[in-house]
Amino acid sequence: MSDDGFSGGTVEEARFTACCAQAGDPIFRFATAQYTLIILPMPSGVPPMISRFFRVVLIWLGLLTVGAAGEPWPQWRGPRGDGHVVGKTLPPTTFSRKDVVWKTELPGSGQSSPVVWDDRIFLTAFLDGGAERIVFAVDRETGELLWQETAWMGTPEPSHQMNGWASATCATDGERVYAFFGRGGGLFCYTKEGKLLWNRPLGDFEGPWGTAACPILYEDLVIQNCDAEADARLIALDKFTGEEVWSTEREDYRGWSTPFIYRQGGRTQLLLNGHTGVRAYDPNSGRELWYCSSEKGRGEPTVTPDEQGRIIVLNGLAGPMYAVQPDGTGDVSHTKRLWQAPRRTGRDLPSPIVVEHSVLVMAMKGVLSCYEAASGKLRWEERVGGNFSASPVAVGDKALFLAEHGEVVVIDLRAFEHVAARNTFGAPEDEVFRASMAAHKGQWLIRSDKTLYCIGAKTP
Repeated sequence: MSDDGFSGGTVEEARFTACCAQAGDPIFRFATAQYTLIILPMPSGVPPMISRFFRVVLIWLGLLTVGAAGEPWPQWRGPRGDGHVVGKTLPPTTFSRKDVVWKTELPGSGQSSPVVWDDRIFLTAFLDGGAERIVFAVDRETGELLWQETAWMGTPEPSHQMNGWASATCATDGERVYAFFGRGGGLFCYTKEGKLLWNRPLGDFEGPWGTAACPILYEDLVIQNCDAEADARLIALDKFTGEEVWSTEREDYRGWSTPFIYRQGGRTQLLLNGHTGVRAYDPNSGRELWYCSSEKGRGEPTVTPDEQGRIIVLNGLAGPMYAVQPDGTGDVSHTKRLWQAPRRTGRDLPSPIVVEHSVLVMAMKGVLSCYEAASGKLRWEERVGGNFSASPVAVGDKALFLAEHGEVVVIDLRAFEHVAARNTFGAPEDEVFRASMAAHKGQWLIRSDKTLYCIGAKTP
């Protein structure tokens, strides 16, 4: 226990404790993902002990606010972008129909994954066969539809039957929400109350199968992968105004992967999978840092880091998975590729996930493979059954895979039987689950093409 009455714990608690030492600053502003705390000076003449007491009370109230709000799930694959659930209150790994807190029929159809910040869940959908694209918010506690806004209307572009016209997951900073619809208007920015702030068309996105790459936020930028058969590029916009900050050309191939921000050793990189391989960029300027080629194309899955800083890359087509050491420059295909492992289980759409020093990969046709993260050696392979499009999530040492028919398969690498549970929650047979699961305040948010489910312990 420190002198201020704090026991350490989370990073936020440690940083708040440090705020107490700033008593000499005229104004101290501290921002977290959930809120901003401003510590004001005490009037002159106030005894130091009283001044310090009031500072500690302010900070403690701030900590209580964090606990009540819960860890946000602000983007595709969660707060870290790797599918891992973080925070103090974790959702259950076993559940059933009786654990459904609420379910809400959604407008239109779509498979963008839920993002959540405090009391709002943000999603997208399409109506009239893609001729209308909408953004909407759902109340986190009740499932009630709070607002719905039409972002775009027009003649829909071609899209794959598994894709549709609302597959890109939103990104949010708690005040604004960003939605991407490809040829259907490009990128949109709304307030959390549903007011349109700006819209930036980003091109025609030539290709027969539509778009699905998700926007991500980095500092004051919103970054979008614009892979297509023509005019492919990676673009960064000012998140407040929508004005272009930088744009970097990419090879003209269709693509659906979402960028991943990776920080290691004082170096921040934006990593993006693609048809010919994975590339790293400086997220502040868009300058390419390094490139590692792949043997097979598509590159839909998002790259995933392991515990030792290796970057795991999955092609998409039935080609090898590989690991890259992300500290090179230029073409690192022969210098920084650490290992390569064959994939013979068909197409890969879900992103990999790393748990317990193992890389878990679920093929679209329901074959689960487990590899040693350090070497790429295949440890075991098991036919789980079902079809899989959603990317997995992890809670502690367990990984959860959502099948298209609504079954959640739980994998426990420490158990003799790797499939620890098969959870169902009463979803009708005609619903399709291709969106990935999100976690918030000890509950799961699971979206089908028609319905949003909240599952877990009921909040008091």
